[in-house]
Amino acid sequence: MRRVDRMRWQVHSEKSLYADPWLDIRVADVELPDGRHLDHRLVRTAPGAGAVVTDDKDRVLLIWRHRFITDSWGWEIPLGQVDEGELPRVAAAREVEEETGWRPGPLRPMMCIQPTNGFCDSTHHIYRADTATHIGPPSDPWEAERVEWVPVTGIHQLIETGKIVCGTSISCLLYLLLDSLPGGGAQRAKGRPFGTARDTSAHSRLPTPPDLF
Repeated sequence: MRRVDRMRWQVHSEKSLYADPWLDIRVADVELPDGRHLDHRLVRTAPGAGAVVTDDKDRVLLIWRHRFITDSWGWEIPLGQVDEGELPRVAAAREVEEETGWRPGPLRPMMCIQPTNGFCDSTHHIYRADTATHIGPPSDPWEAERVEWVPVTGIHQLIETGKIVCGTSISCLLYLLLDSLPGGGAQRAKGRPFGTARDTSAHSRLPTPPDLF
């Protein structure tokens, strides 16, 4: 334990360089284990929430969308920002409905993810649902070019071929695959797995869609 403590970076101060309702860009005076100091940039954002929704045909509900920041297309789970004072579970259900037009069944915690914790503090609360009811077209039609029920058995190939590149989506979907293996649910039967989502208040040119396989 003492060895771990010696490797801990010490933060002496932290100040905001720019902030708006979506993010806070900050600089921290950090002391490294060897005594050197550096000005470390970091970003803090409101938490996000999403869900891995499956059906009785072993399919998972995904959206095909473009991300302008990386100028890339890919399949993702529905995911969005948790509003101030909103429970992550409520936000996850809302995001699924708004982005896909499907209302998820009962949600249960799956995991919490920090996708880029070396640079950004952005917790993603992810939930699981085994059913969903179609209620109409997505209320946020600009989020996705396509909404599909994708066979779970094809997830690995989609990741290998670069058709899923979102880090949070990859983590959740690989966890889903792991859970589907024989004995995969044993740990879940013992209780909450490490890092799972918790219901706490928030804050502190179109290409032709590819074949699935």
